[in-house]
Amino acid sequence: MSEIKTNCAGVRRRDFLQLGLGAAAGIGFSDLLRLRAQGAAAMGKASPDEVRCILVWLDGGPSHFESFDPKPDAPREIRGQFGTIPTKIPGAHFSEVVPQLAAASDKFTIVRSICHKDPNHGGGNHYLMTGAPTPVPVGCGAFVTFHPSFGSVVSYKRGVRSGMPAYMTMPSMTRSGGPNFLGGQHAPFVIGNDPNGADFKVRDVVLPTEISEGRAMTRQQLRQSLDQMARINDAEAEDPTLSFDSFYRQGLELVSSPTAQAAFDISREPEKVRDMYGRNPLGQRLLLCRRLVEVGVSFVTCYNGGWDHHVDLFKVVKETFMPKLDQGLSALIRDLDDRGLLKNTLVICLGEFGRTPIINERAGRDHWPGAMSVLMAGAGVPRGHIVGATDSKGYYASENIYSPEDFAATLYTKMGIDPEQVLHTNTGRPVQLVNGGRRIKELFA
Repeated sequence: MSEIKTNCAGVRRRDFLQLGLGAAAGIGFSDLLRLRAQGAAAMGKASPDEVRCILVWLDGGPSHFESFDPKPDAPREIRGQFGTIPTKIPGAHFSEVVPQLAAASDKFTIVRSICHKDPNHGGGNHYLMTGAPTPVPVGCGAFVTFHPSFGSVVSYKRGVRSGMPAYMTMPSMTRSGGPNFLGGQHAPFVIGNDPNGADFKVRDVVLPTEISEGRAMTRQQLRQSLDQMARINDAEAEDPTLSFDSFYRQGLELVSSPTAQAAFDISREPEKVRDMYGRNPLGQRLLLCRRLVEVGVSFVTCYNGGWDHHVDLFKVVKETFMPKLDQGLSALIRDLDDRGLLKNTLVICLGEFGRTPIINERAGRDHWPGAMSVLMAGAGVPRGHIVGATDSKGYYASENIYSPEDFAATLYTKMGIDPEQVLHTNTGRPVQLVNGGRRIKELFA
C-alpha cells in the first residue's frame, strides 16, 4: 500500500471516505448531443456515450508557476528558481521541470484561467471534484446537501458495463470522490495496492488460491436459495441501495470475468511499455488507468497526493514530484494516442487550486485559488492549444475566465451527460447537477 499523505491541515484521505464528502444559446442539450454524435460519426470520432475519462488528481494544489504557466519576466520572488522550456504550441512555454509534457504538448490543451475563491483543501477539493462549492449552513439546523463526484454521477448514468464497474479509483478515493446521496452502489471500486509491486493483485477481484471458481458458484447458488424469502425480496424492492445481493452478484461477475482479470494483470504489458510510464507507483497506476478504459471502464481517478508544498517546493518538485508526473502523464497521452484511444478518452490533470505568486520564507508557495492550470486531452479537445491566461505575475486569471462550474459542465457534456439536469436526493430534494455552468467553448473542436 502507498504511504498515506496529509495536507497542511493534517487531514488524511481516509478520514473522508465514509460519506464521500467526500449551451449553446438557443439549442437544447439533447439536440447538442445529437448534432455532436452526427458530427463525430462523420469525422470518425467517438459519440459522447462512448467517452471515458481518466482524471489525474494532484491532491494539495500543484503550482501553476512550476508547471504550465511560468512567469519568467516576473521578479525572482515570484518567478522562482526554474527556467522555462519551449513547447510545440507556438509562443507557449512551460516550466523546465516538465520537458516530456512540453514535447507532447501538440496532443493536449492547457486551460490557464479556471479559478475560484475557496483557499481551503476541503472546499477546493469538493468544488473541483463535483462542480459545486461546499455548502455552508445558514442558521441553526440548516439542511446541507453535498454533491456527488463526477465519477459517481457517471456511474449513476451508465451503470455496470460488461461486468465492469463504471467508476474506479486508485490508490484511494479523494475526499470528495464519493457518491453522497446517489447511494453506495455508485461509490468507486478502489484499487489500493501498488501496481509497481512484483506481487500486485487487486483485492476482491483475484480469487484466493484455495477457492476455485466452481466453489464460488456453489456459494452463489446457496445464497440464491436462501434469499427467496419474501422479507428479503421486499426490502430490496423498497430500497435498491440496500441490496447486498446485487453487490455480491457484481463482485462475483468481476472475479470471474476474463476481461477484468486481463485488465488488472499489468504484468501482461511489455517491459518497454512499463518502463515508458516509469517504474514507480504513479507511473504504473497511470498505465493501469489506460488498461481499464481500454476494456470499457467509464471513469477512472488516479490519486496522487502530497502537492501541498508550503516548504522546499523547488527541491521536492524537481527531484521527486515532477519527474514522475512528467514521465507518466506524457506516456499516458502518447500511448492512448498511438492506440487510437485518445479520441474516446478524456484525460484531465488538476488539483484543488494553484499556489501563491509570492514565495514564502520557507521556500514554498501557499494556497491560491485565484489561478490554476488544468491539462485536458482527448475526446475532441483541441490539440496544441492554450486557453485563457493569467496576469503578468500569475495572480489572477485575466483572459477567458472560467469557473469550476464551467469545468464541470464541460466534463459532463463531453461524456454525454446533461449538466443542467435535476437529480433528487433520497428525501426527494431536487439538486441541479451543475448550477449555472457554461461549457468551455474552446474545448469543443
